[in-house]
Amino acid sequence: MSTDLGTAGEMESRELVHFVTQQTRFALINNILQHPEQLPSMYELEELNPSVSKATVYKHIQKLIDAGIVNEVALDDDQRRQGYPWKFYGLTEEGRTFLNEHNLLAAEETLQQIYETISDKPEKMVKYENAPRPKEK
Repeated sequence: MSTDLGTAGEMESRELVHFVTQQTRFALINNILQHPEQLPSMYELEELNPSVSKATVYKHIQKLIDAGIVNEVALDDDQRRQGYPWKFYGLTEEGRTFLNEHNLLAAEETLQQIYETISDKPEKMVKYENAPRPKEK
């Protein structure tokens, strides 16, 4: 079954809602929404999901990319800085539209407010939050 939003073999809307609301995938979507730039790095996603293995976080991000919900964006070579991430994950326009149509973005502002209250972030995570990000999502 294809999960690409842009193909003729598109998932039924109900199946796609079920797909994106699977616990780990929905947590990752919420992590993207709550991030200050809505473009967290893989490390930030892993830190926000300590009970999930790194391999599982990666696998579910890949599934969301394959489904057309999430996009991987990278800094241009001349913008990359040693010791900082250069790949980031954000919602696609189609993904944001789909989530909005199914009322799955209702808590976006609340998620951002909750994120701002996290006070025990590792130093590396704070550093990565302040890393340069691509201008376009």
